[in-house]
This record gives sequence, C-alpha cells and structure tokens, in this order.
Amino acid sequence: MRTLGCFLLLLFWVSQPQKSYTTPLPERTTPSAERTAEDPESGQGNEMERSRSKRSWMWNQFFLLEEYTGSDYQYVGKLHSDQDGGDGSLKYILSGDGAGDVFIINENTGDIQATKRLDREEKSSYVLRAQAVNKKTGRPVEPESEFVIKIHDINDNEPKFTKNVYTATVPEMSEVGTFVVQVSANDADDPTYGNSAKVVYSILQGQPYFSVESETGVIKTALSKMDRENKEQYQVVIQAKDMGGQMGGLSGTTTVNINLSDVNDNPPRFPQSTYQFRAPESSPVGSTIGRIKANDADEGVNAETEYKIIDGDEHNMFEIITDKETQEGVVIVKKLMDFERTRMYNLKVEAANVYDDPRFQYLGPFKDVATVKIIVEDVDEPPLFSKSAYVLEVKEDAKINTIIGTVTAQDPDAARSFVKYSVDRHTDMDRIFNIDSGNGSIFTSKPLDRESLLWHNITVIATEISNPKESSRVPVFIKVLDVNDNAPEFAMLYEIFVCENAKAEQIIHTVSAIDKDDSYSGLHFSYAVANPAVHGTNFTLRDNRDNTASIYTQRNGYSRHEMNTYLLPVVISDYGFPIQSSTGTLTIRVCACDHKGNMQSCTAEALSHPTGLSTGALIAILLCIIILLGHSRAVCCSKTTEKERAIACV
Repeated sequence: MRTLGCFLLLLFWVSQPQKSYTTPLPERTTPSAERTAEDPESGQGNEMERSRSKRSWMWNQFFLLEEYTGSDYQYVGKLHSDQDGGDGSLKYILSGDGAGDVFIINENTGDIQATKRLDREEKSSYVLRAQAVNKKTGRPVEPESEFVIKIHDINDNEPKFTKNVYTATVPEMSEVGTFVVQVSANDADDPTYGNSAKVVYSILQGQPYFSVESETGVIKTALSKMDRENKEQYQVVIQAKDMGGQMGGLSGTTTVNINLSDVNDNPPRFPQSTYQFRAPESSPVGSTIGRIKANDADEGVNAETEYKIIDGDEHNMFEIITDKETQEGVVIVKKLMDFERTRMYNLKVEAANVYDDPRFQYLGPFKDVATVKIIVEDVDEPPLFSKSAYVLEVKEDAKINTIIGTVTAQDPDAARSFVKYSVDRHTDMDRIFNIDSGNGSIFTSKPLDRESLLWHNITVIATEISNPKESSRVPVFIKVLDVNDNAPEFAMLYEIFVCENAKAEQIIHTVSAIDKDDSYSGLHFSYAVANPAVHGTNFTLRDNRDNTASIYTQRNGYSRHEMNTYLLPVVISDYGFPIQSSTGTLTIRVCACDHKGNMQSCTAEALSHPTGLSTGALIAILLCIIILLGHSRAVCCSKTTEKERAIACV
C-alpha cells in the first residue's frame, strides 16, 4: 500500500506544469545568476562554473511514469542552453527515438512533452538527441548532445501462468509431501523496480488434499493415503499474486487437474462363495462349462487375475484359464465326462493377482477361494464296442456259414438298451461276410481264396433298438489263412540244350519251382522223372534237396540227325497237407557245340539232307512221341483235386 501511494504521488508530481519539479536535469545558468550574497562559498562556486563553461550542455536522464491517464500531454522536462538570452533568437531541435511523434519539444522554451500513453513493457527507454540553433542563421550554437528518457514501471501487469490448465498424476496411497507438479507464472513488470514482479503462489481450491509452495509453485500431497477407489480426480486452483502477495497486488489463477493413478492395494474377491454349472456328459474336450469372476477394485495390470484349481480334480478332468479381456475364469473340459461314473464334481478354485506390490502386502492376502460345482447330465449315448478295432482270421477253405469271430457292443447309458448288429455293405460289396444281428457273430457267406485276396476290411454297425439314431461303427480286419490247395510248378519256361559231344553224367541244366501257397515254415519241393523206365534212358534228374533239381545226361554223345529234341516229364511235389504235385515237361534240344561246350547251332540239318531219313525211321519217331504224350496225360490226370485235373488235363 505504501509503494502504491508513492507511485501516485510521483505521477501527480510529474503531471504538474512546473518544470523545476518535473525535470531532473537542472537548468543551465550563468555563474552570476546562481551566486547569492548568502553563499559563503561563492568564490569556490565561481571557480567551478568557470571550469564547466567549456561545454554548454550537461545532460542526465529523464524519468517518466508509464500508463499516464491525464487528458493533457505529459510533461517530461525542459532543455536550456547557456547561449539562450531569452530574446527568442534560439530554437531547440529534438531528434532520436520517438522525436516528433511520441515526444515533442517547444522550440522556443525547450519544454519536452509526451504525446502518447507509454507502456514500459513495450519499450522501457528512449534515446534522444538535443541541439540549440540560431533561428536566423540555422547554425548550432552548441554541439548536439544525447540524453535518455527512462519509463518508470508501475504495477500494471498481473502474473500469467505458462498454462491455462495443468494436468498431473500422482499414485494413490502416497505419503504426505509427495511431489505432484510444479506450476509457473510470469509477471511482465520490471523485476528490478519494487515488488511489481515478485510473485507468490497460494492454493484457492484443493485443500486439504494438496498444498503449494509459495515461492516455487511446487504442488505436493497434503493428505496421506488418498484412495483412488474412493475418489480418482481432483481439481486444484492455484493463485499467483505479485507485490509479494501484499494487498493491492495483481493476481492470476490456473487450474490443475490431478488424477490418482492406481496401485495394487485391493485383492481379488469372489462375489459369492459357490458357483454351480450343469454340463452334459457328451461335452467335447475343450468346450466351456461356465465362467466365474473375482472382482478387483484396481485397474489395468493391478487387476489382472489368474485362476487355478487347487482341489477336487484328482483325475485332471478340467482346467480353468483367464479371459484376458474380461478377467474371468473360464472352466474348460479337459477329459470326457461319464455320467455313469461320476455325476458331480466339487472343485476348489483360487483367484490371485498376477502382480503383487510388496508395499501393500499388509492389506492381503491378495487371493480368494470359491467352490465350483459341476453337475454332469446324462445323455443318450451310442453303443460302445468292447474294442476299438477287431482282427479275425479264417482259413481259405472254410465252408459257407462258418463263424469266424464275434463283436460285442452295449449301451453305456443306465437304460442298457438292446443293440442290433449289421455289416456296412459299402465295405463288403461282394457280400462275402454276414453278421448275426442279435449276438454279433460274423460268418462267411461265400468261398474264400487267399491267393485272390489276403485281407478283407469291413465295418460293423451297432444300433440301439429303442433309438435307431444312436449307432456306432467299428472296423473289422479279416485275414484269410492259407491251406495247401496249390501244386508247385516250374518257376519259368526253361530252354535246355545238350551238346552232341556231351559226356555221360554231365549236368546240362538246373531247374526250380514255385508254389502259390504260403508256408510259415518255408517251401520244400521234391523232383522226380515221371516213368523213368521210359524217359530215363537219355537223361535223368537228381533232386538237390534245396528246392532245385539238376538234369544229367545218361549216355555219351547225341545226334541231331537221329533226334534233335527230347521231352523229359518231371513230377514236382510239395510237403504240405495234403500233398500237392504236378508234372511239367522239359524240352531238351540237341545242338552242335565247340570243344568248350558253347552252343553253335541247334538246326536239324539232317532232316533237310538229300539222303534224308527213311520212312520207317520217321514212323518210329512219331510212334515214340505218341507214347510219351499218352504217358504224360495219364500222369497228369492222376491229380488229387478236381481243379488241378481240370487245368492239367485239358
């Protein structure tokens, strides 16, 4: 208040027309004008004036208050030259900052006035130059001099905050004195002149929760353990006042919106102690039975919850996972349920925070437990086979209607409905098998042949009689077992030759046999010449006991001219039960060979020789062939089975 009063008096003093009071620069006078009789040091003063008369101007600073509100021009001060005798022969000229616009001068008297209202915050000083010139000649009577007009500050600017609205966040449950945010206000007034720019902060709204430091503008918590769950947002109004906060100072305000951030100070809690769900026993693995949720007053990561089953699930039938979006516990089927075994499950489920804050463990425990009851509902299930697949065996010579095995299925429901069986004909298009609809016995309906098809894969269907919609299917794999019903035969069509110069007891070829039947102990064959008395004079056969036989010569030398081809019937037998045998005829050609036994020619040249064979010789050869063929047919037709006789004796 005292400072403001001084400014008002100074403004009034400056506004008066008496230049002797408004101009800090004293008038320039002659020494005789300043001396008085009462001046005891007039002599000394006279000497000082003489020393100063060397320059005609002496300038200091002018001072002018800003924001002048009077109707007349504001008086600044007076310029005066020692050369001015008061006869009007001189005029004063003003130049520099604002000359002629902001500041004007009376060219006759040297009085300076301000024509405009000045604002120190826009311009705090003006530099001007003054000169006195002779009106008639226009010549300066003294050198030009420079002076300064300084604008004195008044408290005309209120403090302004750097932001209209501040936003800050502080964790809930913070201790008293926790830093929140710092606000700042600027005052455009002159900080070097009085207290116009000295700002003090105070809180107008927001107590008792927050406080502000008067000099720094730092806002701190003033109340301990503020709970976000009770109140999350606070609006604080801060005032900045100049003049050091004294009465009459100007002020500005700003709003600070303070949010309490969450901390994990609330444990999850189930709203109820028991949950009950119903689920059909046919619920597939991975299906959802129900959802539970433990409520947590916190938010974000502090509210994240994980669930687990801690008791009641000894067979690991269920699992519970967390829905990350809703934070619910989802109960899921892990294994198939069976109403006939267990009709209800009592699970104990725990919910706990994922992230713990050790500072608030004293508020714990940060977990909760609830009971989840799962009631299993009975559903009409299809028949259940005793096996997931069946493997049966049957011999290939089994008679029609021979039972080869039985499948069994029953209704797993408590009702135990009767079941009927059938064969899926899409898997047995030839209807080789059939099944007893009552007892599930599978039997043959057509002859089997292992050599044609070793495995038969069929599907059996079991259907509830009371509810035909309920049915099950099971694969049945039927293996046809071998019986000895095929005779062995030569492995290939052999081309055998004998050299004309062959020696007796010489091996000319080795033969082997095959059998279409299957022998678990391996195949074993025996070889013999059919009717050796007739066919054993030229060649003989020896069984090597390794399923092969060798052909030997019986004499020295053979002639193409006498006989170029020999037929050797061979009986091949197996050791199965019953024994099967067949006769195969080997054709042996007589060929010309070199001394090393390499065949050169097998052409019967003698037949085309001019001399030729006699008619009798040709007839003898023909009769021999007829006899051989007759014997072969007799042996062939001695087969033990009708199928072999039909094939071999055509």
